[in-house]
Order: sequence, then C-alpha cells, then structure tokens
Amino acid sequence: MPIARSTKDRKKMAVAKDGKNAITHFKVLERFEGYTLLEVKIETGRTHQIRVHMSHIGYPVVGDMVYSNGKNPFGVEGQMLHSYKLVFRHPITDKTLELQAPLPQYFEKVLEILRNK
Repeated sequence: MPIARSTKDRKKMAVAKDGKNAITHFKVLERFEGYTLLEVKIETGRTHQIRVHMSHIGYPVVGDMVYSNGKNPFGVEGQMLHSYKLVFRHPITDKTLELQAPLPQYFEKVLEILRNK
C-alpha cells in the first residue's frame, strides 16, 4: 500500500493512493486473544512503514501512541517492535553483513503473559 504524509495530521504518515510505493510482507507466528505476533519483512523503507501498514489493516502495534488506539495493557514503553535481523551490504567493502539480536526481556515477558492467558 502506498504511503504519503497524512492530509489530516502533518506529523503522521498514512496509506494514500498518491503515496510512494511501500511493500510490507508479514507472517503470523502466534495468535493470542486480542493480539497477534507477526514476522514482518519490508522491501521498501518508508517512514513509519510497519506502523502505518499494520494500523491500516487493523493490527496496530502495542505501545504505538501515534498509529494505534492507545491500547497498552502491558505498560510497555515505546512500541512492541523488534528488529531481529538486519541484512545489508557494507558501503565500502560491498560484503553482505547480517546482524541478529534476540527479543528483549520485556518483549519475552509480554509473550509469556499472553501465552499463559
């Protein structure tokens, strides 16, 4: 879905017919009551792309006070987004670099709460 600056709020981005091409792929990893854990891969890098696309299809990011309904029963600070893996070409050596990071403790804690409901 194409993304452009919101016509209603200049500080926000929105899905818009006249926006720039934005491609987001996602896969459901786990479903919970009222929440879904997704794996998301982006082909483009538009501003707030994941947050805008997920909100647009009815899956706002927990803790996102800009693009969600403010629902944050877990009291997380910031958004429940985590970059598990980044792959890119080094600008000088042209070698492919792959960086990985495990989920932060607060993220694991929220998943544990959801799994035990």
